Amino acid sequence: MSKQALSILIPTYNTVCVKLVEILSQQAQALNVSYEIIVSDDASPNRESVAANQAINNLPQARFIARATNIGSAANRNYLASISQHPWLLFIDCDVSIPNPQFLYTYYIYMEQHTDVVNGGIAVATLPEMANNLRYQYEKEAEPAHSAAMRQKNKYQEFRSTNFMIRSEVFAKCPFDERFTKSGYEDVLFGKQLKQQHIAALHIDNPIVMTEFESNPDYMDKTERNLRTLYQFRNELRGYSRLLTLVQGIHIPAILWFIRLWHRMFGATEKRNLCGSRPLLSLYQLYRLGYYLTLLKHREG
Repeated sequence: MSKQALSILIPTYNTVCVKLVEILSQQAQALNVSYEIIVSDDASPNRESVAANQAINNLPQARFIARATNIGSAANRNYLASISQHPWLLFIDCDVSIPNPQFLYTYYIYMEQHTDVVNGGIAVATLPEMANNLRYQYEKEAEPAHSAAMRQKNKYQEFRSTNFMIRSEVFAKCPFDERFTKSGYEDVLFGKQLKQQHIAALHIDNPIVMTEFESNPDYMDKTERNLRTLYQFRNELRGYSRLLTLVQGIHIPAILWFIRLWHRMFGATEKRNLCGSRPLLSLYQLYRLGYYLTLLKHREG
């Protein structure tokens, strides 16, 4: 089997990704290498998206798998890897676009180099009509930190699973932790595991582009769920989460007490703004801190 053979793996949930697979299929055929594209739907309740994704089975070397039971984001990625056939695995999220016609070729040229993991990064489409979308605001503000040069400075802490390529033999030694049953922070712990196992990692500028953003209420629900996950795995994620680092740096009990009091008094008001039509990004960071500190107090105190 050729060392350049590639398995493109796409976990999906409630998302139609036929167009994404079509683009990847065209680019893979142009590379003239052995490849496969596998999309695994994690028991989406949206049956329309599942039905639409069946069209993937009509594309060359592509297949769509609709799982009957939800197993979670981490386990779905591991499942995709377990049924793949080729020496390199390329994981891509389902709700992104790939405007770069050389996207797969850019990864291809790294296959013969001495690295085990290549992280392509993300970019954010410029969408003025999304100016009052909280997720869009957050991602746009963070975008300057997504360059390869910035990510490479802390290459394991900055690992994200949205768009990365890894040797299959390496992934077999370092799968995603299936205790993470919801998306959120499983890739952060994965980055830590890569470092612990001395696995060579490289960040490059080969981004996928974010074009879809959940509603403000949905993003706030996701944020709170992720913060509960962060609390659950706080010991494992120490040193790999900016929020944990911030909390650990507050050594004055009175400050912690004041932030919790503020959240108790004004958290509901902040959340109404963040779920509304004109969210303030500065409030989002304050809300996250207050919510996490409240978890810490209630569950430990």
